Amino acid sequence: MPRPLIKVCGMTRMEDVNLCMKLGVDLLGFIFHPSSPRNVALDFAASIKTGKLTKVGVFVNQSASEIIEIMDQCGLHAAQLHGGQDLAFCETIGPDRVIKVLWPGTYASESSFLRDIEDYSEVCGHFLFDAGKTGHGGTGQSIDFDIIQHIEIQTPWFLAGGIGPHNIDAAMATNPPGLDINSGVEKTPGIKDEKKLREVFDHLARVT
Repeated sequence: MPRPLIKVCGMTRMEDVNLCMKLGVDLLGFIFHPSSPRNVALDFAASIKTGKLTKVGVFVNQSASEIIEIMDQCGLHAAQLHGGQDLAFCETIGPDRVIKVLWPGTYASESSFLRDIEDYSEVCGHFLFDAGKTGHGGTGQSIDFDIIQHIEIQTPWFLAGGIGPHNIDAAMATNPPGLDINSGVEKTPGIKDEKKLREVFDHLARVT
């Protein structure tokens, strides 16, 4: 089994950024949502030089023009959209730069979930499937992995929702192209737990 892309989100400290880069993370996420305990200043995100790593901004309520401005200022490669933004909004940001968040648990049926996937597949480069209902993520809730276990999705996607050492096996059983890790490897919101992060990467090294 190939190793999925690994995104660690909610970066607020340089020491956590350095640890993630050392462990081989593929994407780093920075949350721009004032009510989140992981909200970061633009200057901090702009100061992070990641080389080949992808820098992702997490956005909820900002306008498309605000998002584009923040992306330019902070050197972000992608925008992760958590606010229920519509097709035209994604098109404005740029399909190759959008990670569109969907919440599988909110859909009344598998067919309605797949319909949204089909509709948004033309205006986003990736999907992210999260636990809960809506918001900026990092809630600590675990996603119901069975929801996506047996459906086929052509657009690359990330799996999120309280992923950490305790449920990495269940997450990997869905054969995800990408994993989004945040609250499941934290001591407190925004403060990563080095032991948990290393455990996740050690596990992935054994199974991929």
